[in-house]
Amino acid sequence: MTADSEANLDQLRDDLVMGGWDVLPREKLGEHPLPAGAAYEAIRADLELDGSARLNLATFVTTSMEPQAKALMAQCMDKNMVDKDEYPQTADIEQRCVKILADLWHAEDPTDPTGCSTIGSSEACMLGGLALKHRWRAKVGDDLTRRPNLVLGANAQICWDKFCRYFEVEPRLVPLQGDRLHLDAESALQYVDENTIGVVAILGSTMDGSYEPVAEIASALDKLAAGGGPDVPIHVDAASGGFIAPFLDPDLQWDFRLPRVASINASGHKYGLVYPGVGWAIWRDRDALPEELVFHVNYLGGDMPTFALNFSRPGMEVVGQYFMFTRLGFEGYRTVQQATRDVAGRLAEQIGALPQFRMLSRGNELPVVTFTTSDDVQGWDVFAVSRGLRERGWQVPAYTMPKDREDLAVLRIVCRNGLTTDLADWLVRDLTNTVNTLAKDAHPDHQISGPEGFHH
Repeated sequence: MTADSEANLDQLRDDLVMGGWDVLPREKLGEHPLPAGAAYEAIRADLELDGSARLNLATFVTTSMEPQAKALMAQCMDKNMVDKDEYPQTADIEQRCVKILADLWHAEDPTDPTGCSTIGSSEACMLGGLALKHRWRAKVGDDLTRRPNLVLGANAQICWDKFCRYFEVEPRLVPLQGDRLHLDAESALQYVDENTIGVVAILGSTMDGSYEPVAEIASALDKLAAGGGPDVPIHVDAASGGFIAPFLDPDLQWDFRLPRVASINASGHKYGLVYPGVGWAIWRDRDALPEELVFHVNYLGGDMPTFALNFSRPGMEVVGQYFMFTRLGFEGYRTVQQATRDVAGRLAEQIGALPQFRMLSRGNELPVVTFTTSDDVQGWDVFAVSRGLRERGWQVPAYTMPKDREDLAVLRIVCRNGLTTDLADWLVRDLTNTVNTLAKDAHPDHQISGPEGFHH
């Protein structure tokens, strides 16, 4: 070690301890400033206690981007997305992204779309729900005795519960039943009436990665309206599937090709391959978004229409989305998503070969693999497996299914870009070792075998 580097270390030590800087502030501000280098090192060391983002198979959120994307986003972190007069090029990039998605989802006029970026799908869902509520209110008039309701499966993401509570809409959660783990057309119709503002169809359930049958739900609602029943629109929550289906399932009818679909949301920070947080909300046309929901401000310079729950936010994630669109193009996205689905299929095949598990989804829609224990497993459960995998660095969540299927507890593996076949094979090895350990603890004379080619 050189004399200069030793001196730098000594200085850093002095910086950390001088004036009581030996600990990070936890309940109140320290009395004195801390040098930038010392603050960085202290907080960086603190963050080492976090788990590995790459081994976090619980999250749908993107955990890695290329250095060029990071550099471009860093240059835009100080740009306020709402200030379109000061940052017109960033605002134009947002509109380019909206047009690209409108085209990808077959909007009626993708050259003049109605849509916006959001912090994530939760905000986008709330905007879609608000548009549905206001359209329903405009249709039924000022009769305040009528309470609006929203029909959706009990498997819907928690943001929809928030929407209904925050904006005073009755949630009509269709319970799961038997092997039906999401909403279908028959069950949806049973909950629809003249006060239904819309039906939410999910393209990629958080619970098991399955697509809800949007076309079948739309067809059932078409028949209901044609027979004199209520004319109910659909919002498609495509938080994950909106960046999967266009590339891997192009013939699947789920988007604006179905006339009953009024709006769609998706998360750019999930399979859109961008760091959090960016989401997108697109409407079929201008009529689908009531004008009274759009606000106009001029105090930042120029007239700026805005429809959002948030106001100020950085432009970096929107620019990150545009980088990915530019970088990958259609074929690049198709290749990345196909590789992710292939890894999911590989995992499903290997896990399905273990007799201790029963597969629930195999990654052939969203690249998500869910499974539960076989009926003959005793002495351990999916929660014990999750804890065992965490000891090896993997974060694989275990949870119970929603209403009326709380008896079903599952493990879920979310396959994302960056989960290579080598890592997937190591995951199966660690899963097999974990189950072997649990089985031996429960039954000391018992040992299992892993998938073919794995040795213990």
